[in-house]
Amino acid sequence: MGHSQGTKTLSFKVLKKGPCFMSLPLWIQYAFVAGVAFLGAPLFIVLTLLAIVSMTSVGLDTINIPIEIYRLANAPTVVCIPLFTFAGLIIAESNSPKRLFRFAQAAFGWIPGGIAVVSLLLCAIFTAFTGASGVTIIALGGLLFPILKKEGHRETFSLGFLTSAGSLGLLFPPSLPVMVYGLIAKVDIDQLFLAGILPGVFLIFVLASWAIIDKTFWPEKQQQYKSVLEKKQNFSLQELWQSFRECFWEVILPVLIFVSIYGGIATVTETAALTCFYVLVIEFFVYKDLNFKQHLSKIITETSSLVGSILLILCCALAFTNFLIDEEIPEKLFEIVKHYIHSKFVFLIFLNVFLLIVGCLMDIFSAIVVVVPLIIPLATEFGVDPIHLAIIFLTNLEIGYLTPPVGINLFISSNRFNRPMTEIYRASIPFLLLLLLALIVITYVPSMSLLLLQK
Repeated sequence: MGHSQGTKTLSFKVLKKGPCFMSLPLWIQYAFVAGVAFLGAPLFIVLTLLAIVSMTSVGLDTINIPIEIYRLANAPTVVCIPLFTFAGLIIAESNSPKRLFRFAQAAFGWIPGGIAVVSLLLCAIFTAFTGASGVTIIALGGLLFPILKKEGHRETFSLGFLTSAGSLGLLFPPSLPVMVYGLIAKVDIDQLFLAGILPGVFLIFVLASWAIIDKTFWPEKQQQYKSVLEKKQNFSLQELWQSFRECFWEVILPVLIFVSIYGGIATVTETAALTCFYVLVIEFFVYKDLNFKQHLSKIITETSSLVGSILLILCCALAFTNFLIDEEIPEKLFEIVKHYIHSKFVFLIFLNVFLLIVGCLMDIFSAIVVVVPLIIPLATEFGVDPIHLAIIFLTNLEIGYLTPPVGINLFISSNRFNRPMTEIYRASIPFLLLLLLALIVITYVPSMSLLLLQK
């Protein structure tokens, strides 16, 4: 026993006399953090190390990190994240997409390009609830790709169309990125949801218009698709009614969420809890697509993994943000930017280019927690409304998923449809250009984002 105790004492003395990481030169500490990031460490670890190194380098107490964890845990709106995520994953696991597709097809399939419009609406709804474009492409790609080809759309069009449609819906409630942005930027989430409706509809309108043009005027081989073009799906009131009855409880869900929040019936947090309970009941007991034994544990595990990683990243990023504010980094950046940029118009161009690059290099949650605290003070100095800035930011990140060479949607589509990356690039470029034009309109017409907020 004495020998063991002596060994422990010796070990403690060695540790006490050994070199401390924080006593190493600052450049070595930052190089270590960069090396950890390069080796693929989780983002929350990288951000935590970065916060610790940065704070100790200027004499700040690292107690700020656990303080931020406590502060975030006590934020009332943070509960929305796991609840809406859980509801979205239940919908993704069920047969809801097939029922909604049948209803949308009955409603819009009779117009030229109607199936493409239906696909857009379905992708937007799916992405809004799951909060991830990759999930949409993986889950709906196999269902929609052969249908689009059967309806006479070119294969190249169908590939690019589904790749771009995968990220539509990120501006609609109850989108997870919108809630995370609100927490980071300290902006009212209710207002963000309301502000995103018109820009989100506009993006859908732009792509839907292109789909109708492609179907009507631009078949690759007119004779090959002649029979398809001449044979239009007849509108059937009976099919519309039957498909509506089949998916009634799912169709009214977005309406219930919107009315609940903006009708003053419930807060966002209460609406999230109600949505979670509602989805659980209709999918497990009404439609009986899922059962507790086979699906519930899997969905809970996926929810916990996704939400846990997001919350850890948020906590660590908020601590690092405090360091940036204490050191007046945003003000220093503004002075640099102001030296080269003198107008709001030019600043918005610079902002869009910068965010598009960020969007194709980082996932949307990482970009929000890292970039938003830096750009908010700059945008404020140039007179950009904070709600409008949020819509610009999220739209850029949505398009960034589609931006070559490393937009995440491109890789997911290449894998999902078993096509080479070069083919996905070629197929996606027209849609990328269309979305960039829509981004310009959203950026320079702030009333589109702010109109519904006016009392």
